[in-house]
Amino acid sequence: MSANVSEERQPLASARPIGHRDVVTIALPIMISNATVPLIGFVDTVVVGQLGEAYLIGGVAVGATIFSYLYWVFGFLRMGTTGLTAQALGAQDGVEIAANLHRALLIAGAAGLAMIAGQSLIALTAFYVMGASEAVEKAAYTYFSIRIWAAPAGLINFALLGWFIGMGRAGLAFVIQIFLNVLNMLLAVLFVVGLGLGVAGVGAAALIAEWAATFLGLYLAWAILARRGYRADLRQVLDLARLRRTFQVNTDIMIRTALALTVVVFFTAQGARSGDVILAANAVLNSITMVAIYLLDGFAFAAESLVGRSIGARAQQRFREAVRLSTIWAALTGALLSLVIWLAGPAIIDFMTTSADVRVASREYLVWAALLPIVGVWCYQLDGIFIGATRTADMRNMMLLSVLIFFAVWAVLQPLYANHGLWVSMLIFNVVRAVSLMARFSALERAAFHPLAQAH
Repeated sequence: MSANVSEERQPLASARPIGHRDVVTIALPIMISNATVPLIGFVDTVVVGQLGEAYLIGGVAVGATIFSYLYWVFGFLRMGTTGLTAQALGAQDGVEIAANLHRALLIAGAAGLAMIAGQSLIALTAFYVMGASEAVEKAAYTYFSIRIWAAPAGLINFALLGWFIGMGRAGLAFVIQIFLNVLNMLLAVLFVVGLGLGVAGVGAAALIAEWAATFLGLYLAWAILARRGYRADLRQVLDLARLRRTFQVNTDIMIRTALALTVVVFFTAQGARSGDVILAANAVLNSITMVAIYLLDGFAFAAESLVGRSIGARAQQRFREAVRLSTIWAALTGALLSLVIWLAGPAIIDFMTTSADVRVASREYLVWAALLPIVGVWCYQLDGIFIGATRTADMRNMMLLSVLIFFAVWAVLQPLYANHGLWVSMLIFNVVRAVSLMARFSALERAAFHPLAQAH
């Protein structure tokens, strides 16, 4: 354990209760930075749209989707690092705080290099699954073959964001994400509109922005370690027991994420099987709900950090306050977002599409999209609590149960109610995620604060 105790660590050792300000201080920057994420796709579409060819827009969309899925699978680098770092911070273990960062960076860098080495196989598989036209695939490959060289940076950035959130420094995570997203957009405009580089310009913008953001994040992380006097002990970084725990946490989250991704992909595929109009309507509604989910993520991230630090400090009352206050904020925000989607949904739909058929279909299924934030907020919040507690095996197992129930419900409802049945199945999937995790909450608290009782 580090002998250096900084001013930022003192409150953790006290009985100072967690307040609303603690939740909002972490959640608000994340919510704002998350809100900029959809803007990248919007700007990329606009700048490429100026070239006047539909296949170029499709190429960028397909290429960006490939990276979205790849990065989503490696989302454990962000989530696992947050929980482990927050617990080390709560325990005031400076050496382990530094070691967690180095372990995450090693894993992220190795995974990114592996993606570069396997880029041909990744491209072959992805384009086969996408099934795009030859023109779209050619444009997408141009984008992919450039941006793939940013894979190590993209994954390292995930690890850095997880570490900053675990440290309770969401403001720094906000700075990095805003820097990344704004630089990406500005470079896309410069390269495509100004220099006429086309799809290659969009790929180059992402490449440069991701590396620049990563270097900024590394500089800020090293500055924190230097100011606090934390130094990574190489033996502790490579300690087999700690490495095993890190890999176990990350593997559980990766499996859990892959299972969730299976449901998302299946949902999209079923929409496609129902025809172009239903596919487009579901896409419009999903775009709306994704903004809501991005916003709700802020409170889940707050729960990760505050829960992890409370468990690390063995402060059960702080843990309960972290759960209670972050969930109150999340639930109220989820209810507000559901109301906004229900009331403003028709206007948003009309803004997003000019197709009369898609507008009618989107309105028909709007009620389900409007329910998603208030129904889903509970499982998102529990995910944050379990990540902070590093109870990732429970997350993996309950996600598997939820996926199985999703497919069972879909098999019954879809033949009877078509696309309505698909949407209801998605809502039930989120309900089962929440109920199943809640059933494991008592075990989480016992293991965190009464491990001997748990053992018996």
